[in-house]
Amino acid sequence: MSAPRKSADAFALQVMLGLCLIWGVQQVMIKWAAPDIAPIMQAAGRSGIAALLVGILMVWRGGLRHMSSTWRGGLLAGALFALEFLFISEGLQLTSAAHMSVFLYTAPVFTALGLHWLLPSERLRTLQWMGIFLAFAGITTAFVGGLSLNGMDRNMLIGDALGVLAGMAWGATTVVVRASRLSEAPVTLTLFYQLMVGFVALLLIAVSNGQVSHVTLTPVAVASVLFQALVVSFFSYLIWFWLLRRYLASNLAVFSFMTPLFGVTFGVLLLSEPLSFNFVIGAVLVLLGITLVSGEQWIRRRFKPRA
Repeated sequence: MSAPRKSADAFALQVMLGLCLIWGVQQVMIKWAAPDIAPIMQAAGRSGIAALLVGILMVWRGGLRHMSSTWRGGLLAGALFALEFLFISEGLQLTSAAHMSVFLYTAPVFTALGLHWLLPSERLRTLQWMGIFLAFAGITTAFVGGLSLNGMDRNMLIGDALGVLAGMAWGATTVVVRASRLSEAPVTLTLFYQLMVGFVALLLIAVSNGQVSHVTLTPVAVASVLFQALVVSFFSYLIWFWLLRRYLASNLAVFSFMTPLFGVTFGVLLLSEPLSFNFVIGAVLVLLGITLVSGEQWIRRRFKPRA
């Protein structure tokens, strides 16, 4: 029987602040190093290094015994993980890191929709449907509003669309994990499936597209890949799973939406990316919608009238 989760406290908030900062700068690092190493090669490299580390940790903890009953779901989750980073890698070559940070984090909306149709215990409530409406209204505002602006070109629209597709792939990965035997497997095994399958798939795609030749081992390129592998894919993900075993997921989900805010801020400050008014309005609607979808239970408890 799993231990009861507690509400988020000051410690959880501080840890989530650090995690969101790490996740928010991730897209900026990829775009920063893109001239030296193709984004898809960065994704393959980070996945391979992190898979090795997680595999060592998994063997040390004896997690291999669960592979015989989870490999089907693991392969599917890994394929979706690879698809997510393929969309991110291709999208970042067309749009800004700030845009990618916001559109990628539409993932909880797609997760909620998928679980709504698959699991009776995950049916959406009225407040969550309102959140989905707000999120899609925000996406529409960011897309359609930009069509009339001179600064919004066709490539950026395609890149933004790839960001939404990456969010869909991420959401689908969560649905697979939640609705398969992976939900009862050690988190290290679930992470290993995603990283290893992602590494193999992304490397094959990079080879077929000739992007393997777009690798120059500059300090920027090496720093980007190592940051993504060691800090993001290994350290931060394990800390996130550790938090999920101790705190209510709905509480943590609300805090996690600081990530796009950090992503937009770093994109503007470090890469001098411009922000259009319609995108800012759309991003606010998306974040409000996602907060309603993922934090619905927390919001109801927080604002429940006292007897």
